[in-house]
Amino acid sequence: MITADYHLHSSFSADSDTPMEEMVKGGIQAGLTHMCFTEHNDFDYPVSESSPAGFWDLNPDAYLYDFLKLREKYADQITLCFGVELGMQPHLSRKNAAFAKEHDYDFIIGSSHICNGKDPYQLSFYEGRTQEEAYLEYFGSILDNLKVYSNFDIYGHLDYVVRYGPDKDKGYSYEAYRDIFDRILEQLISMEKGIEINTAGLAKGMREPNPCIGVIKRYRELGGEIITTGSDAHVPAQIAYAFDRAADILKDCGFKYYTTYEKRSPSFPIL
Repeated sequence: MITADYHLHSSFSADSDTPMEEMVKGGIQAGLTHMCFTEHNDFDYPVSESSPAGFWDLNPDAYLYDFLKLREKYADQITLCFGVELGMQPHLSRKNAAFAKEHDYDFIIGSSHICNGKDPYQLSFYEGRTQEEAYLEYFGSILDNLKVYSNFDIYGHLDYVVRYGPDKDKGYSYEAYRDIFDRILEQLISMEKGIEINTAGLAKGMREPNPCIGVIKRYRELGGEIITTGSDAHVPAQIAYAFDRAADILKDCGFKYYTTYEKRSPSFPIL
């Protein structure tokens, strides 16, 4: 049984309108013992009509102010942790490093939402090439990020791109991208960084979570030990989505535990 959700968003993230307190109440109702908010911060997100400059920049002071009030208010019902999801791009390494040091986060997710100036969420990312070429470019950008930035705890939804490709996960598997995935996983392990099992893909109708089961299994085979559990919820109804299935997947992949963080220090609750 998994009772900790370590990938959550509220109205402090640009893509959620849900007040943080409503998310906390939803987590309590879902039976969680731990919730970690991981609000988005994506510097240099491509400017558009729907995303003006700075739209994805987090206000960490306002976020922390509300968080501390709620942590105290609900202290006897649930443990709340203060996290952030940093959007990584190679040229942002120094800016992200400075941002991460400004506050005492419990947990930092490093994520790739932008690849070479484009978000795979947009159809334009796939235009004029095959889906495989687009996926390979995205996975290659993760390696580029890992070469220049290390102040994070786990890398989020490693195959985020698969949520939005023209054919999504049709024909997709770890084996189809084995070479690049092994390089990513070996680099993460050498850096003593983890991955997550992110169930948002399941909520979107995909067959498997992000990353896919083959990647999780391979991470474990290579000696990876750190894996957090996250719903990537933006509304209360998504909190802890399919965590029963996530627990079964982790066990099938060789894990006897999952990972939580407080003050950037991992703990390993038994499944």
